[in-house]
Amino acid sequence: MARVQIPTETSTWLLQAKEFLYEARRLKPGPERNDLRQTAKVLREIARLEAASEQAPGRDWRQRTGSGGESTV
Repeated sequence: MARVQIPTETSTWLLQAKEFLYEARRLKPGPERNDLRQTAKVLREIARLEAASEQAPGRDWRQRTGSGGESTV
């Protein structure tokens, strides 16, 4: 059975999203509140993508060989 790794530190993106949501809750419904909620949603998505990229071994573009960018001079 595969083990799931639980990160011990919270992503900076998630902490920022939490702050945006906290501010949004303090506002009355309206465009400014909606903007803060949308920003928090984007930050959570960035955090999810960052976590997925860290869990994917060998997917770092810098580690690839034969990318065509090497010079033979």
